[in-house]
Amino acid sequence: MRVLIITAGSRGDVAPYTGLGRRLLDAGHQVAVAAHPSFAALVGGCGLDHRPVPGDPRGLIRDWARAASRDEVRALTRAYADQVADGVAEAVAGGTDLLLTASGPAPLSRTAGEALGVPVIGTYLVPAFATGRFPLPGARSTHAPGPEGNLAAGREVLRRAEGAFAGAVTRLRARLGLPAGAPPSAPGDVRPVLHGFSPLVVPRPEDWPTRVGVAGYWWPARSDGWRPPAELVDFLQAGPPPVFIGFGSMAVGQGERLGELVAAAVERAGVRAVVQAGWAGVSGRGADVLAVGDVPHDWLFPRTAAVVHHAGAGTTAAGLRAGVPAVPVPVMADQPFWASRLYGLGVAPRPVPFRDLTAEALGDAITACLSEPAHRRRAAELARGIAAEDGAAAVLAHIGSENAGRPRAAGRRSGDAVGGDCSAGR
Repeated sequence: MRVLIITAGSRGDVAPYTGLGRRLLDAGHQVAVAAHPSFAALVGGCGLDHRPVPGDPRGLIRDWARAASRDEVRALTRAYADQVADGVAEAVAGGTDLLLTASGPAPLSRTAGEALGVPVIGTYLVPAFATGRFPLPGARSTHAPGPEGNLAAGREVLRRAEGAFAGAVTRLRARLGLPAGAPPSAPGDVRPVLHGFSPLVVPRPEDWPTRVGVAGYWWPARSDGWRPPAELVDFLQAGPPPVFIGFGSMAVGQGERLGELVAAAVERAGVRAVVQAGWAGVSGRGADVLAVGDVPHDWLFPRTAAVVHHAGAGTTAAGLRAGVPAVPVPVMADQPFWASRLYGLGVAPRPVPFRDLTAEALGDAITACLSEPAHRRRAAELARGIAAEDGAAAVLAHIGSENAGRPRAAGRRSGDAVGGDCSAGR
């Protein structure tokens, strides 16, 4: 079967699908990942076909931070959605029998599935269905506590998501020859949906629809032939386990300021540190600090004493998998949600919001994290439970049940089969 995975956003929105894609490939499917051009090497290096989706997520995050009003943020988001819609149209033109979609581009993926006559399965990295158990990631506030307040906050998140993509969906329907007047197309409207996080981290709410489940994590695949830099190996062997510090795709353009802040925080806490540059371009300063570029978190994190990060979904998952405590520094979007989960699970001290970040606050948070043995104990317990899960297997089983007896769908468009040779192990 030809499977097309559609995603958009930063690296954390793409990397988990490389692991899911590799599992699908191993099971005999032909797999392509539609993602921004900047991730072509990430996707192709894992043996998967890449189909480009226009858009510059790094520039979008930078422009969001500079926006003077919510109206400007909405305009930037809608322009980005139009670019993603163009990419979805081009990606599906290459042919597919099944669409797997991230939550962000789900309205566009569902539209494409309708046009091609192929099934669409939601494969979401964050919760995207309103529930009384908690406010959805991205909720602005929950002034009315309790189940009703959580439901209201979640529904408001979904309304905003629908509005951001409404114009792009309308234009995509016209481009694909569909009649006007699309049905509601918020991310939560795709059925079925499997969420790629552990039920130990976010248990499935009982008030979610029956065809919405929690599968477990999909772990990023390593690029074929990856080896750790010698400088990093030497640094790790030269002393006690360091603290990892990285802000992922956040804080674009703030590398100089963050480099100074991190150096002072590391000195205050009296630790060694590996600092990942990320999109901010954070530098490493001092004898006990090493700056690195992209390094697989599944390799690096188990070798650290703790991970300081922006609490993106992927980095949060990697830290939990490694069984090390965390210092969450959330910036935006779903990050406050995951930061709160880390604190609630007992693997991290209270989060330090990025807007409140100082060298003193970060240094003290690192000290608090490392000086409380319960954080590491709880992290190790969770890691053992997560290791017993297989989120990709749940997706494979679901695909099998969804397509049992289903005739191969040629769709309204055709294209060559896609896929790649995957020689390295996961």
